[in-house]
Amino acid sequence: QVQLVESGGGLVQAGGSLRLSCAASGSIHSINFMAWYRQAPGKLRESVAAITNGGDTNYADSVKGRFTISRDNAKNTVWLQMDSLKPEDTAVYYCRAGVMSSIGNMVYWGQGTQVTVSS
Repeated sequence: QVQLVESGGGLVQAGGSLRLSCAASGSIHSINFMAWYRQAPGKLRESVAAITNGGDTNYADSVKGRFTISRDNAKNTVWLQMDSLKPEDTAVYYCRAGVMSSIGNMVYWGQGTQVTVSS
């Protein structure tokens, strides 16, 4: 079984920074993509940023220039550095990963971590 565990959420004032972490564990052979999504109250879950095992990245337009995604393949960990945070960034942030494990190639989600940005 594979688990994704996020950490690093919290309350921050507008203009501040937070760094989210997501660590994958279990019977992992390899991880293809790792990504961050978020879901604000009353809204659909949306993609924030993604990174391939080769380091290629993409970002939602709303976070370009403010958020940075990075990963350590050896540690099966992905981070999301969030700078210049805005109240509209308030959401539950979820980690998502495409994992090849002992049971095959599957996509997993973490449990989510709350990010609240006060104005």
